[in-house]
Amino acid sequence: MTDLNKFFGKKLCKLRKEKGLTQEQLSEKVGVSVEFISYLERGIYGASFETLAKIAKALDCSVKALFDFDDFIGQ
Repeated sequence: MTDLNKFFGKKLCKLRKEKGLTQEQLSEKVGVSVEFISYLERGIYGASFETLAKIAKALDCSVKALFDFDDFIGQ
Protein backbone atom coordinates (compact mmCIF):
# COMPACT_ATOMS: atom_id res chain seq x y z
CA MET A 1 0.00 0.00 0.00
CA THR A 2 1.46 3.33 -1.02
CA ASP A 3 1.18 6.50 1.00
CA LEU A 4 -0.74 8.04 -1.88
CA ASN A 5 -3.38 5.30 -1.75
CA LYS A 6 -3.56 5.60 2.03
CA PHE A 7 -3.99 9.39 1.94
CA PHE A 8 -6.51 9.16 -0.88
CA GLY A 9 -8.50 6.60 1.10
CA LYS A 10 -8.62 8.80 4.18
CA LYS A 11 -9.69 11.79 2.12
CA LEU A 12 -12.36 9.80 0.32
CA CYS A 13 -13.77 8.52 3.59
CA LYS A 14 -13.77 12.02 5.09
CA LEU A 15 -15.53 13.58 2.10
CA ARG A 16 -18.06 10.76 1.91
CA LYS A 17 -18.96 11.16 5.58
CA GLU A 18 -19.15 14.96 5.25
CA LYS A 19 -21.74 14.43 2.50
CA GLY A 20 -23.67 12.06 4.77
CA LEU A 21 -23.26 9.10 2.43
CA THR A 22 -22.73 5.47 3.29
CA GLN A 23 -20.29 3.37 1.30
CA GLU A 24 -23.33 1.70 -0.25
CA GLN A 25 -24.82 5.01 -1.37
CA LEU A 26 -21.52 6.20 -2.82
CA SER A 27 -20.98 2.92 -4.63
CA GLU A 28 -24.41 3.24 -6.27
CA LYS A 29 -23.72 6.82 -7.38
CA VAL A 30 -20.30 5.88 -8.80
CA GLY A 31 -21.37 2.56 -10.31
CA VAL A 32 -18.86 0.37 -8.49
CA SER A 33 -19.19 -2.25 -5.79
CA VAL A 34 -19.30 -1.47 -2.08
CA GLU A 35 -16.21 -3.64 -1.73
CA PHE A 36 -14.32 -1.43 -4.19
CA ILE A 37 -15.22 1.71 -2.21
CA SER A 38 -14.06 -0.07 0.94
CA TYR A 39 -10.76 -1.04 -0.73
CA LEU A 40 -10.24 2.54 -1.88
CA GLU A 41 -10.92 3.93 1.59
CA ARG A 42 -8.50 1.46 3.15
CA GLY A 43 -5.82 2.36 0.61
CA ILE A 44 -5.65 -1.14 -0.83
CA TYR A 45 -6.55 -0.13 -4.40
CA GLY A 46 -6.15 2.98 -6.50
CA ALA A 47 -8.78 4.28 -8.90
CA SER A 48 -8.70 4.99 -12.62
CA PHE A 49 -9.09 8.53 -13.91
CA GLU A 50 -12.60 7.66 -15.05
CA THR A 51 -13.54 6.40 -11.59
CA LEU A 52 -11.96 9.45 -9.93
CA ALA A 53 -14.13 11.69 -12.11
CA LYS A 54 -17.24 9.72 -11.14
CA ILE A 55 -16.35 9.87 -7.44
CA ALA A 56 -15.80 13.63 -7.63
CA LYS A 57 -19.16 14.08 -9.34
CA ALA A 58 -20.91 11.89 -6.77
CA LEU A 59 -19.35 13.90 -3.93
CA ASP A 60 -19.97 17.23 -5.70
CA CYS A 61 -16.31 18.21 -5.54
CA SER A 62 -13.39 18.59 -7.90
CA VAL A 63 -10.97 15.78 -8.64
CA LYS A 64 -8.32 18.10 -7.23
CA ALA A 65 -10.18 18.18 -3.88
CA LEU A 66 -9.84 14.40 -3.66
CA PHE A 67 -6.07 14.87 -3.53
CA ASP A 68 -5.88 17.62 -0.90
CA PHE A 69 -4.06 15.61 1.76
CA ASP A 70 -3.01 18.49 4.02
CA ASP A 71 -5.11 17.07 6.88
CA PHE A 72 -3.26 13.76 6.74
CA ILE A 73 0.37 14.63 6.04
CA GLY A 74 2.50 13.77 9.03
CA GLN A 75 0.07 11.28 10.56
